[in-house]
Amino acid sequence: MRFSTLLLGVCLTALAVPAVAQTRTTRDGTAATVRVQSESPAPEAPPQPTTTLAEALWQTYSTNPNLAVERANQRANDENVPIARSSALPGISGTGSINDSVYDTDATFLPTRSARLGVNLSVPLYQGGSVRNSIRAAETRVDAGVANLRGTESDVFTQAVTAYSDVIRDEAIVRLNQQNVRVLEVNLQATRDRFEVGDLTRTDVAQSEARLALAQGQLRTVEARLIGSRESYIRVIGVAPGVLAPPPPLPNLPEDPVSAEQIALANNPFLDAAEKARIASRYDVSVARAGRLPTVSLGVNNSYYNNLGSVGAQARAFGTAEDGFANSLTAQLTLPIFQGGRPAAQIRQAQARQAAAIEQVTFTERGVIAQVRSALASYQSSLRVIESSRVAVQANQLSLEGVRAENSVGTRTILEILNAEQELLNAQVTLVTAERDAYVAGFTLLAAMGRAQADALDLDGGQLYDPEANYKRVRNRWGDWTNDPEPTAASTRTAGTTPQKADVAPGQLDPLLQRSVDTTVTNP
Repeated sequence: MRFSTLLLGVCLTALAVPAVAQTRTTRDGTAATVRVQSESPAPEAPPQPTTTLAEALWQTYSTNPNLAVERANQRANDENVPIARSSALPGISGTGSINDSVYDTDATFLPTRSARLGVNLSVPLYQGGSVRNSIRAAETRVDAGVANLRGTESDVFTQAVTAYSDVIRDEAIVRLNQQNVRVLEVNLQATRDRFEVGDLTRTDVAQSEARLALAQGQLRTVEARLIGSRESYIRVIGVAPGVLAPPPPLPNLPEDPVSAEQIALANNPFLDAAEKARIASRYDVSVARAGRLPTVSLGVNNSYYNNLGSVGAQARAFGTAEDGFANSLTAQLTLPIFQGGRPAAQIRQAQARQAAAIEQVTFTERGVIAQVRSALASYQSSLRVIESSRVAVQANQLSLEGVRAENSVGTRTILEILNAEQELLNAQVTLVTAERDAYVAGFTLLAAMGRAQADALDLDGGQLYDPEANYKRVRNRWGDWTNDPEPTAASTRTAGTTPQKADVAPGQLDPLLQRSVDTTVTNP
């Protein structure tokens, strides 16, 4: 749903209408100046947009800290695969020792000092299936992490679209209220002038003053909300909003909840992540069960020893050498018999977590279905509100024209004109809000259906982040001395941005609201 009708019609800014003066006779017979509004000047062309929604989304994708956090967490998650695989690989260790006997009754026969350097090789042969299942669980959780990252992209993009739409909405509402205040200021002056010549009463003046005061208070409120929307834009997107272009139409929105649910259940990234986490929890149970099974390993040791000149004559006579090499080959079988109940507790713990993962799938599925149905209902409802609001704007325009015409012949009061203007303003604000609500609800629906990630939105700004690239880089690494460069911040800070104000660009609003309340005087 475009905002183009909104921005090119009632939601563009208005220019204040200048007043001209005419001379009228007051109640006491003296001449007085009465201010009336002239025709509005040619509207100033609205400024050209400086930012599109696609550009805002790319800025978000490149600099949002929440996305940067999830990408770093996923890279850490990738490392669980080589960590699990390391338990199946041979281990090599070096040993060294020096020994000096302080007192030994056999010192005349045995060496009293010795030094030893050795290399040990340990090869695991069988570990009850724990390594195999640990690797499978880690690989499955990598897939779940990728799905979670896609879901985070959808959430962050939804926040960006909401912030973008909020700024457009609140700028339009501020323009509407600014024009309303300008019109009421001119109307109040005209009412005071007419009171001076006896055409109106003090009550009419008081009503105009009260309506202007209320409009000024309402303007301050919507200006504060605009500032809040702009600050939220900075928080999510990372830069201050410029002149925002109308967002493009949303693609491929379903018309019925059944098809929307089917697409969401097949493509929602968070549901996909929950399902993969459930599969990984099943492997965890197998890992825990391996704690009760035997393990087999093979060890090879090679060492050099030196007695450091402490071999006595008797020892040398029996063939004891001053130094030498020692090699050994060891096969070890470990059969757990009793471990204090630890394996059983670990199995029960893994099973409980598996049960939690199973229920998490159902919980996530419920949330997806509710989100799809509510977003679709909100989208369709907003479309109907847009249609009715456009009718209401047109009807209120005709009503305001009629009330002013009837006021010119004395059958309507100033208060009725002010009420008609307020009703037109309210209808215009409702239209602006409905346009925003429809777009945000539509994008939320796309996100729930798994169609709001960076690759699905065809963002054009550079190369997209590929989480699989890091996984392929690290999954088969086995070196102990490799590491990545020192991390640096990928997101941008907003501490240096300028505090936002409620200024809005000039434009054009409904010309009907630019006319004077004083319908008894023909505008020159």
